[in-house]
Amino acid sequence: MLQKQSPSLILAKKQNNLLYEGAPVCQNFGNKHFYYTSSVMNCVYDCEYCYLQGMYPSGYQVIFVNLEDIFQEVELLLEKHPVYLCVSYDTDLLAMENVLGYVKEWSEFTLKHPDLTIEIRTKSANRSPFNKLIPNENTIFAWTLSPQGIAEGFEHNTPSFMQRLSCIQEVIQKGFPVRLCFDPVIYTEHWKKLYCEMIETTFSMIPGSRIKDVSIGVFRVSRDYMKQMRKQRPDSLIIQYPFENENGVFHYGQKRSKEMINFIYEKINRIIPEYRIFVWEV
Repeated sequence: MLQKQSPSLILAKKQNNLLYEGAPVCQNFGNKHFYYTSSVMNCVYDCEYCYLQGMYPSGYQVIFVNLEDIFQEVELLLEKHPVYLCVSYDTDLLAMENVLGYVKEWSEFTLKHPDLTIEIRTKSANRSPFNKLIPNENTIFAWTLSPQGIAEGFEHNTPSFMQRLSCIQEVIQKGFPVRLCFDPVIYTEHWKKLYCEMIETTFSMIPGSRIKDVSIGVFRVSRDYMKQMRKQRPDSLIIQYPFENENGVFHYGQKRSKEMINFIYEKINRIIPEYRIFVWEV
């Protein structure tokens, strides 16, 4: 927690495992060959529910400078089959793009490999990099959206809900594929009202027809990560919730989780057809 308040930056060379198979708690969006990689470790933001604080013992950011080695490993994998690769799970690459330039590197790499599809997950409102990028159907920008009350209370240092929406509007107008992620849905007082208003506002500003797809999922995290997260934030209302442990994954329990997913799904399905909505099943 102290490191997050005064962060340092570490430069390193990534060795050994450069690619990982997608985890069960993550959505594959119908892709058989699902992987993720970390060219940066840790995030400039400080979301209370983020699994990174349970995964890494440090709050500092680590940038791996040997991006070309990761590219080479992806190319070897592409010789076997198409690849769906998430490149921004363990950080927010778009938030760092003005300094780092890795989004541009990944985008240009994907343009050269038609069998590669990447997802860049973000909460950023950084729109300037898109002036230098070429829209490509195989580079998906996926925004995590949360009601403003959730963003203010628990997603520290992140852009507001409206700032993210404004950025998404501009990115869509430039022709980039955008995924909306209502994930994780957080249980809190008046959650139905908060998420209902958020969904209505989202699709009043962003036409559903311009969205590639939507993902929905409740908060969930592995048991081992949760143990460390609770030590880090003993006063967090989100982390200290009495979750249920199902096969090593903590979530709100079958009944509450399904209630939350069904509520969000019903609201979104009025705008987005079923085949473009992906749900993390409890």
